Amino acid sequence: MTRLMVFALLLTSLSVEAQPVRIRGVVESFDGKTLVVKDAGSVQVGDKTELVFTQPIKLADIKPGDFLGVTSTKGPGGQLTAYEVRRFPKPVSPGHRPFDRGKDQTMTNATVGTVAQSSDGRELTLTYDGGSQKIAVPETASVSELVPGKPSQLAPGARVNLTHDEKKVALRIQISAPKPPQ
Repeated sequence: MTRLMVFALLLTSLSVEAQPVRIRGVVESFDGKTLVVKDAGSVQVGDKTELVFTQPIKLADIKPGDFLGVTSTKGPGGQLTAYEVRRFPKPVSPGHRPFDRGKDQTMTNATVGTVAQSSDGRELTLTYDGGSQKIAVPETASVSELVPGKPSQLAPGARVNLTHDEKKVALRIQISAPKPPQ
């Protein structure tokens, strides 16, 4: 291999940044620096780690013009049914795409066009550049907004959705309260 080819390969490998790693799970423990997520390992929580909390709200609090992230399942005929609706303080990655948790799951990050009662229940129409989606929202769906989080919310049983870098330092942690016993 010529020196030029070796240099080009080295330059290419240096220019590729490591992609953040995603972890979802339940907090096992947090000592103020190390967060242990059940069955997923541990990450460090640093001064630059962004903490956000999913504060429960009512669907009636959502208005046209709000920006939402809606996680849905796709049913027969392509009908989308939400199981998690989050209001974001600002637009984040608008669009509609498969969700990384499994077949027939989608993520729609978009602006609310309408919130309506339909014959099948509550329905959102979300719009984004290049398209729109109608999504049924059952009473069982989690509806929340993202607000600044606190380290004290990283208590055992809390649910987290986080990203970390190659050094296992958390970049952003979305915290949800523990699910109530059924």
